[in-house]
Amino acid sequence: MSERLAGTSWHRPWALLAGALAVLAGAVAAGAAEVPLDLEGPAAATPWQRYPGWPTTRWPGFSTLADTTRSPSPPAPGALRPVVAPIAGDPVKGRKLAFDRSRGGACVACHVMGPDTPELPGNVGPDLSEIGKADRSDEYLFNYVWDARVYNPETVMPPWGAHGYYDAAEIGDIVAFLKTLDRPASFANPLDDPARRPVPVEDRDWTDPFVNPAQEDVATGAGLFEEPGPSGRSCAACHADPKTAFRSWAAHMPRWEPRLGKVLGVAEFVTRHARPTTGAEWPMESTENLAMTVYLTSLADGERIAVDTTSPGAKEAAERGRRLMETKIGQANFACTDCHGLGKGAGRWIRGQYLGETPGQVAHFPTWRTSRNQTWDIRKRLQWCNVQIRADDLPPDAAAYGELELYLTSLSNGMELAAPGIRH
Repeated sequence: MSERLAGTSWHRPWALLAGALAVLAGAVAAGAAEVPLDLEGPAAATPWQRYPGWPTTRWPGFSTLADTTRSPSPPAPGALRPVVAPIAGDPVKGRKLAFDRSRGGACVACHVMGPDTPELPGNVGPDLSEIGKADRSDEYLFNYVWDARVYNPETVMPPWGAHGYYDAAEIGDIVAFLKTLDRPASFANPLDDPARRPVPVEDRDWTDPFVNPAQEDVATGAGLFEEPGPSGRSCAACHADPKTAFRSWAAHMPRWEPRLGKVLGVAEFVTRHARPTTGAEWPMESTENLAMTVYLTSLADGERIAVDTTSPGAKEAAERGRRLMETKIGQANFACTDCHGLGKGAGRWIRGQYLGETPGQVAHFPTWRTSRNQTWDIRKRLQWCNVQIRADDLPPDAAAYGELELYLTSLSNGMELAAPGIRH
């Protein structure tokens, strides 16, 4: 009979009673070595299914965060694609393609493009309103749209042609449209000008349940904490005073768990700790797991985030997380740093969405997303980012997400935890 409870004799009830209580007394300490955990199998539902209401398209031909030894995405070009000039494209069709936000976000997600620019353009890329007067060759314009990596390997411009968003004829039409742009944009509504659009300030009272529905999850989680599981025991049986026991615990999460050989976040901890203690089956992203994650995190509100990235295992995991942040994936060929790195997308607009810097990104998670009318934990947010750049999402307990979460959280070390937050 295998032991699911590392560090105790789970199959001997008398040893469990004597040993587990002693172990649980120290469970609140970050990095406690012998916290009871289910070490077998996944912490998420299997097979993993993408959430209802999310895009159902899959992109198996492009890299994901799990591609650690290979990269299925088409490689950067080694030379320019030859172009017969002048390109005989249709500028009317090109304008429609450039403004069609159903095609990967379109050019106006990142560029202002003259007097006819649709509402809420972005400014991650340069203003192209007068590109037609810049004396760029047809070959240059075509190749920049087809795959800008031929000019700049670190570009944030998606490889529109090489990754199959547009075919050569469509890019010819876009080039023809670009060549017509010779007048600066004017905006009747100042909010449509990304250079003048005010930076959003989150000043809603996230502690007010009438303002922030995620506060209801705090109450639900508190109830689950007191509720006996299939074993007949509740979380409160070992943690009679959770407000004291867990006062700073979540501020030290996620952490490297050597018995699993991976980074363990709050949500996965809830799943793996509940199984051998209360017998509850709360897989990641289930209603119960989310409520418990919100509740346990909220108990550490106001504490300074202090995740470990220096001890053996944690240091290497954090470094892998840093590299993952810089790894370009998906059909859009984006890395986390393309949107949230200084000198790239951070502090700019992609359509009407302001791109914040990486420090502070996780301090308000779990968070209520007003645009989705749902509470999300950080793993679900990472999954959403993947899908938005057309990269297949991974299960929420994927090792890559844990390493990314650890590094991201370490960038917020010293900041106060304020969860559940509220964001768009």
